[in-house]
Amino acid sequence: MASTFELYRDEADEWRWRLRHDNGNVIADSGQGYSDKSGATDGIESVRRDAADAEIEEVDG
Repeated sequence: MASTFELYRDEADEWRWRLRHDNGNVIADSGQGYSDKSGATDGIESVRRDAADAEIEEVDG
């Protein structure tokens, strides 16, 4: 199983990213638009760097 980061412009002409599993499901997204493409790619690199060591925390709600 694999996933792919997709980098795209939204309807407001801002850069966004989403992480899509090979089954087609979106498993994460940028949650915001970036005026510069570099902002979106920085967000992708942040997820790549930080998510591998992320803790799992159970929360209510």
